[in-house]
Amino acid sequence: MPALVYLLVLMVIPLGLVIAYAFLTSGRFGGVQGPATLDNITRLFQPLYLEVLASSVVNAGLATFIAFLIGFPAALAITRLSLSWQTVALIAVVMPFWTNFLIRTYAWILLLNREGILSDGLALIGLGPIEVLYTREAVILGLTYAYIPLMVLPIYASLQRLDSMLLEAACNLGAGPWRRFRTILLPLTMPGIITGCLFVFIPSLGNFVIPELLGGGNSQMIGNLIRDQFLKSRDWPFGSALSLLVLALLVIIVMLQASAARRSRKWGA
Repeated sequence: MPALVYLLVLMVIPLGLVIAYAFLTSGRFGGVQGPATLDNITRLFQPLYLEVLASSVVNAGLATFIAFLIGFPAALAITRLSLSWQTVALIAVVMPFWTNFLIRTYAWILLLNREGILSDGLALIGLGPIEVLYTREAVILGLTYAYIPLMVLPIYASLQRLDSMLLEAACNLGAGPWRRFRTILLPLTMPGIITGCLFVFIPSLGNFVIPELLGGGNSQMIGNLIRDQFLKSRDWPFGSALSLLVLALLVIIVMLQASAARRSRKWGA
C-alpha cells in the first residue's frame, strides 16, 4: 500500500495532469483553459521543434557514446584491482556526486573560458587560446562529465559477475585480446552496458542546466525548450505536449533496452 500511494501521488496524478494540460489551451495570463484541442500536438511536428528534439538526441547520444568509451575501460581496470583498492576506486568514481551539481557545472565554466586553465595551458604549447565555452562541444563535455559515473557502475557490476575462467579458456585456445573482447566481454556484459547507456542518455536528453550554462543559449535542447514554455512563455499546454513527446521517446528507448537485454541474456545462456 505505501508503494501504491507513492506511485499514485508522485507519478500517476502528475502525469495525468500533464496529459490533460497537453490537450487544453493557454490562458491569457498563464495557466490553462478549455476547450480541448489537438493544436499543441500538431504544433510539435513543426520543423523548429523537431530540429531541437533531433539536436537533443544527437547531443545526448554523443555524450552517452563518449561515456561508454571512457567508462568501459575504467570499469574493467577497476575489476583488475584488489578488493580494497576497488572500494577506493569506486568511491573516487561517485565522489563528484558529493558536490552540488551547479557548482560542478560552474567549475567547467572556469576551466573552459578563454582565460581559463585549459586555454592557458594550450597557449603555453602554442595551441591556444581556444574558444570552447558556449559551444556544442562544451555541452557534450559537460553532459559526459556529469553522468559518466552512471555508466561506470553498471558495467562494473556486470564485469564483476563475469567468470574470469571464460577469458582464460579463450586465451588458451588462441583468442587474441580483440577477439576475447568481441566474443566474451562485450556480449556477457551487454546488460550492464545497455543499463549504463540508458542511465546516461535519459538525464542528458532532459538536462537544461548544462546547455544553459556551458552552451550559453547557443545549444538549445529540449529541456531548455520545456522549461521556457513553463517559466517564460507561460504556455503550460504546449510545455506539457513537449514533455509527452520526450516521455514517448523515452518509453520507446526503454522498450528497446528491455528487448536488447532479453536477447543478451539468451546469448549468455
